[in-house]
Amino acid sequence: MGSKHKGFHYYDMMVGKMISVPPVKGLGEVNMKRFVVSPDGRFIAFIGSYGNIHLLSAKSKEWIFTQKMNGSVGGVCFSQDGSTMYSYGDDGDVYIWDMKTRDCIHRFIDDGCTKGMSIAVSHDHNFLACGSYSGVVNIYEPSVCLKSRSPKPLKALLNLTTPCTNLVFNSTSEILAMCSDSAERAVKLVHVPSQTVFSNFPDRLDAKLRIPLCMDFSRNSGYFTVGTNKGLALLYRYSFYSSKISLYLSVKM
Repeated sequence: MGSKHKGFHYYDMMVGKMISVPPVKGLGEVNMKRFVVSPDGRFIAFIGSYGNIHLLSAKSKEWIFTQKMNGSVGGVCFSQDGSTMYSYGDDGDVYIWDMKTRDCIHRFIDDGCTKGMSIAVSHDHNFLACGSYSGVVNIYEPSVCLKSRSPKPLKALLNLTTPCTNLVFNSTSEILAMCSDSAERAVKLVHVPSQTVFSNFPDRLDAKLRIPLCMDFSRNSGYFTVGTNKGLALLYRYSFYSSKISLYLSVKM
């Protein structure tokens, strides 16, 4: 759990207790609000100021090292095996990091981007999505990005008109969810193979879906949840490519 202060918290599910982690010495950050946990469970990447990305051990919660990029960090994501980290800057540059050598192995420019906001890589590592301040989401092939400084995206999605603040792929890499916390009901689901947006989500009668702040899929992609500015966690049941995605449950936080 991130914090507006220099420390952060985590919930130990084995003992059912919230544990506070004191400020990490040497980081010099005023808050620890934004972070990403690597899928392999090794790293916690805290997005710091001045282009810093602080990597902590997910097990011991101790600081390991810091990566540095130009400008401010818009978003960070990891490959499924944790061997590669992608960071996206407000200058529109995407950095690719080798987590074994801790080196930046490549850097490319997101096509048409003036300010990077969010980034996500698919579980099969075949797709990389970059969301910008204008709301445009570009989808790339990571293998192509490694070979070019200015790769062309497979698809530019123009369905959001406000800053794209969150991106997430489902476990089969077939669906990309994208949202903006600057507008009501600004959530879209994309069928990645056909590069088309589901027209039936969100449902126009879904009054509980206000401003989306966060979202994610369940491990087997059977459920999709959206956290809103009203303190609700909306849980949707996803029937495999059926004609309807329906509201399943809402939980007041």
